[in-house]
Amino acid sequence: MSVAMIASVAERRLLDESRGTRAMTWIMAIMLFLTVLAAALGLGTLSAASLLDRQLAGRLTVQIVEAVDAKRIGQTTQALAALRASPEVTRAVEVDHAKLATLLRPWLGADGADPDLPIPAMIDVDLGVASDAAVARVSAAVRAAAPSARIDRHESWMSPVRDFMAMVTWLAAALVVLMAAATAAVVILAARAGLETHRATIEVLHMLGSTDVQVARLFQRRIAIDTLLGGVIGTVIAIGVIALVGVQLTALGSDLLAGLALSLRDWVVLGGLPVAFAVLATLAARQAVLTTLGRYL
Repeated sequence: MSVAMIASVAERRLLDESRGTRAMTWIMAIMLFLTVLAAALGLGTLSAASLLDRQLAGRLTVQIVEAVDAKRIGQTTQALAALRASPEVTRAVEVDHAKLATLLRPWLGADGADPDLPIPAMIDVDLGVASDAAVARVSAAVRAAAPSARIDRHESWMSPVRDFMAMVTWLAAALVVLMAAATAAVVILAARAGLETHRATIEVLHMLGSTDVQVARLFQRRIAIDTLLGGVIGTVIAIGVIALVGVQLTALGSDLLAGLALSLRDWVVLGGLPVAFAVLATLAARQAVLTTLGRYL
């Protein structure tokens, strides 16, 4: 038997091609399934947070808290005039009194429609520039025109929700990093186990003139194929689950939950995860094999 034939037989034994689909493939499928779900959660939450920021940036509510109807109406008119004269304001609209009564009905019951009930006048305001300085100037102009006015910034109302979304995004990112670390650890353990199992075969390859780098290439190629195949399987299943959840969220009709929809960029990122994990597994396998071979062979 020639040297080339011996090397070929040793290589097939080392790669264990006859076993077909290896356990590593299914392990990587599970890892990528969980990773893609975590990444989708983080990307969706980030998109929703960005949408919330755009919706709330520069949004103000002006309340004219005055018990006397005549004074309340007068101050509301003056506040509207001051707002519409301000260059920072792009829209200022008084909320209809009947609509306010409807909004208060769950708390006040039928008394919410009582004409004698002093419901504050409310004005919705949109600013062209959402800076703190612009908000301060507009607030000063409103208070000068209507002393009983209270100015609420929508961004401050929703800051707890925004903080929660940021926490979820960072948590999802941490899960992706942990899954990547776990993948590298699994690959390192599998490579070391393979080296120990096929130690005699590797010694034959060395006697035939193979270097540690050549042996490492055999392992990293097999692990890269297993990781990529398993990653594609796990990613496809995860994308199916994500699509199903997206349909359910759309059916709910919530504006906030609709912001969880993934953009084209997000889908590209999710689709690239199997390739990224295959590269990570290849590098981890190469390092593990070279380190182990240098230690005991």
